[in-house]
Amino acid sequence: MPDEIMPPKQPQLGSLAVQGPSLNPQIIQISPNTCQDLSLFKGILKEYRKLDDTITMRLNRADAFMRDEDRIHGLSPNKTVQDQACEQIWRELVANWKRRTQLVNYCVGIVDQSLVEKRAAMEGLAQDPSSQRKVQAEIFANEVKRKHVHNELAVEAIVRKRVADAFRYRCQYFSAPQTDPEARKMWEEAAQR
Repeated sequence: MPDEIMPPKQPQLGSLAVQGPSLNPQIIQISPNTCQDLSLFKGILKEYRKLDDTITMRLNRADAFMRDEDRIHGLSPNKTVQDQACEQIWRELVANWKRRTQLVNYCVGIVDQSLVEKRAAMEGLAQDPSSQRKVQAEIFANEVKRKHVHNELAVEAIVRKRVADAFRYRCQYFSAPQTDPEARKMWEEAAQR
């Protein structure tokens, strides 16, 4: 009996693919090796920044979704449809910002520690010029990694400012809930830049 051939599952395309959650979310285990591999580190950040990159479209979709939910089920009488859409997107944004902050800060610590260890190894070496050159090359490579990882802190501030501006333009009357002080602080910092 021949093997049954199943048609490939149709991938989500277009704005639905960006707006909807992944059907197969992937849990990424972050390790020191993640931080040492700059292309992997930047790739993870790129995935995390997709929400920020599509903020206007996501606000439009969330607003339309909330209008539909209100029409079908009725939503909270205390908040407008737009307020509820803005709050939903805000929660997604700050959760994403927290994950990225955690990743960047972890990797900053890893590459800084690695550099300290290499410098200590350099001081402990005898006068063997070959070993010194090898460790010096590793120090230089670690300094490059350190600079790239630290630059992500500045990139993060720029991305958050751009997203906060777009969000505030659409959600002019939104104020961050008092229930999450860390998220509220991140939001206020992004708004002030």
